[in-house]
Amino acid sequence: MTDTTSDTPEAEAIRLVDYLAGELARTGVTHMFGVGGANIEDLYDAVHRGGVVRGIVAKHEFAAATMADGYARTTRRLGVVAATSGGGAMNLLPGLAEAYASRVPVLALVGQPPTGQEGHGAFQDTSGKAGSFDARDVFGPLSKFCARVEDADSLPELLARALAAAQADPRGPAVLLLPKDVQQARLRLPRRIPAPTREAPTPAPAARLDPEALTSVSKTLRGSGRVLVIAGEGIASADARAELAELARRLGAWVAVTPDAKDVFDNRDPRFAGVAGVMGHANVEDCLRRADVCVLAGTRLPLLARGGLDQALADTEVVCLGPEPPFEDCTALGGDLREALRAVIDRLPPLARSCSQHAGPLPTPTPGPVSRIPGRTVPYTQAVAAVAAALPQDAHVFVDAGNAGASAIHLLPAPRDGRFVVALGMGGMGYTFGAGIGAALATGRRTYVLAGDGAFFMHGMEVHTAVEHAAPVTFVIFNNNAHAMCAVREEFLQGGVRSDDLFARTDIAAAVAAAFPSLRVSGAADAAQLREALLRGNAGRGPAFVALDCDPHEIPPFLPFQSFTAEAAESTEAAVTPRGTEATAITATTDSPEAPESKESHHARGVVHTG
Repeated sequence: MTDTTSDTPEAEAIRLVDYLAGELARTGVTHMFGVGGANIEDLYDAVHRGGVVRGIVAKHEFAAATMADGYARTTRRLGVVAATSGGGAMNLLPGLAEAYASRVPVLALVGQPPTGQEGHGAFQDTSGKAGSFDARDVFGPLSKFCARVEDADSLPELLARALAAAQADPRGPAVLLLPKDVQQARLRLPRRIPAPTREAPTPAPAARLDPEALTSVSKTLRGSGRVLVIAGEGIASADARAELAELARRLGAWVAVTPDAKDVFDNRDPRFAGVAGVMGHANVEDCLRRADVCVLAGTRLPLLARGGLDQALADTEVVCLGPEPPFEDCTALGGDLREALRAVIDRLPPLARSCSQHAGPLPTPTPGPVSRIPGRTVPYTQAVAAVAAALPQDAHVFVDAGNAGASAIHLLPAPRDGRFVVALGMGGMGYTFGAGIGAALATGRRTYVLAGDGAFFMHGMEVHTAVEHAAPVTFVIFNNNAHAMCAVREEFLQGGVRSDDLFARTDIAAAVAAAFPSLRVSGAADAAQLREALLRGNAGRGPAFVALDCDPHEIPPFLPFQSFTAEAAESTEAAVTPRGTEATAITATTDSPEAPESKESHHARGVVHTG
């Protein structure tokens, strides 16, 4: 290990952590999220002393990792998370796994015990010595780069490699393991260090586009008739919304989006076909069947985005634009997505083509709420309509997993000037609480977190972090007192609901109000009260919290559940449709095919399985 104390006038020795904090500031990082501890406290001290990067202490390392993730998705900058050794380090894993799967650039700075204690029974030893496991073996598979900083002099090169790896396509997490004594070691640097800047570094040049692939894709599109574009989250991360819109204009194309990319194309545009996949709209499949060519832009089209479309895709010519090959057979143009879009657009006729008529993103018919606790719950259709009525058009929206999430993806139009984020990489419940806070602190914009009670009970105490830092986050909790998606599967696929996924009623609003007296908390009894509470939150500063009761037996707009809707409708005399609300629940109008023994229709079988 190096402890440099040179007396030469050309150099000075500073703590490694002070150098690291300065470099984070120079790369444009404004916030570092994490949870403190003995083996990371020196870095927190350096961030505090530096005064440029703001240190945010979360309640749990998973949430801290998702804060960095949400920060990165909304700013297109590098997100940074810091955690101590042992359990703190291990708690980062699910958050980094989401960033890895969703291609989000995050740098994780992970404290380790002092090097002299490694292999000698150190507390929280993960050096790989003397029977301990090696943290590199744990973080390596879910990061683009992982290294242990063995001495101070090695940090500049390792940090540069980590930053480059996190921000090069395909983006993802990078991990540096920092022993405590190395953090405290001194590093010899020139006396004149450039002042920190808020400007992000220039990214490494992307690989050149393949000329043959570009020619092939352009020729296909010039000769096409009807075109369906399915756009993914890569459009957002590449800042290529304008290019997507121009491509659609020149092709006269319909545009569908993947569930995690609702914000990449104006949901109110006449060309908008809806959401593709298992939480999407039937119109997308109809457009795909009518199309001569399907363009995948910024998506590999994973299972949740292509569920129900496999046969139509097999019958349609597919081209793909993006840095990674898709999961469908196609003609692919790799390289930088924005550059690829511009190159293709330049090879198309400049005049706009008219868009063929289509049905648009009509909601999937469901049996209304099949309520078993009438008069006390708000249907998802009405709740989402209330959110849509209050949502500022520059807000960010973070949608969690479960029935509430599926309903929001299907029914809620994305804000015109904000992100609409769904974590489909790992699909972890509770992701939105940290991610929404990270986005709100990074951008200063009102951010909506839409989550069920299951997600809230996992990581909802990050509300405390929002209160402490006055983050402009509105938490909307759809409380059905259940793990309701699991309960729906149990009822229709396993012979009846098990009691372990249905809970006694909890008054979440009252509990949160008692815990955080300064927080604006509302319990909404209907859609009108929900809308009013949301508007009050928009008008104020800092966080707001709204909870409403929903029915655990309501079937969400989720493709594998479509065959259940007719059975649910038949099990009640009539669907319940409350009056005096902003939206009306839609009654079932589709025919139900004869169900096999598993009760999953032939359309849903094999599409997706979710817990």
